Amino acid sequence: MTEPQAHLLVVDDDERIRGLLQKFLMRNGFLVSIARDAAQARRLLGGLEFDMIVLDVMMPGEDGISLTRALRAKMPTPILLLTAKGETANRIEGLEAGADDYLAKPFEPKELLLRINAILRRVPQVKPEVGPKVLHLGAVRYDLERGELWRGADPVRLTATEAALMRIFAAQPGEAVSRERLVGDLGRDEAGTEERAQERAVDVQITRLRRKIEADPKQPRYLQTVRGAGYLLAPD
Repeated sequence: MTEPQAHLLVVDDDERIRGLLQKFLMRNGFLVSIARDAAQARRLLGGLEFDMIVLDVMMPGEDGISLTRALRAKMPTPILLLTAKGETANRIEGLEAGADDYLAKPFEPKELLLRINAILRRVPQVKPEVGPKVLHLGAVRYDLERGELWRGADPVRLTATEAALMRIFAAQPGEAVSRERLVGDLGRDEAGTEERAQERAVDVQITRLRRKIEADPKQPRYLQTVRGAGYLLAPD
């Protein structure tokens, strides 16, 4: 049975870039909708479900980072930011706002395609519940079979990157996972980005995940830092 096409939303104020990206991504098997600014993107998101958003940072009106922050507060849809700013600080700002990845302009279309596919692979696929294994983290529980985090009867929304982190940690609870391995597993090992910046990006994701797990994120009980070794998940 053929898998359904992933539906992407491309948001960019440059008409030429919008058109080129739409044609390129459609040729590579995606359904693609386009928006010229944040306002039009919001209208489309209000009526359609998307598998991923490719979002330009520098736009007139509401910029991409502000829109990312607003969307992340209410939906887990993966977001890839396109930015003309290659500085580490701007990339970190995008990750802190809730983006799953970033790509600096100008970029090779092939690299964009690889990054989109990598993010979509990290999105947890819901499977039938057959004897689920569950890790208990205080008031929160993590279902390993379904890749879902719950607080009581309420699901805790995870971004694609946060879901990938939970799968990595849950596969070896109580064992430290190095930052170097997390950089590699999350696909952030990109040419031209120094190792320290890559590890800083992982730290940002850890901080965001702790806010969803810990009663006091500043004094983590379940997602612990192990000095010199990385991070580990310590369930009850």
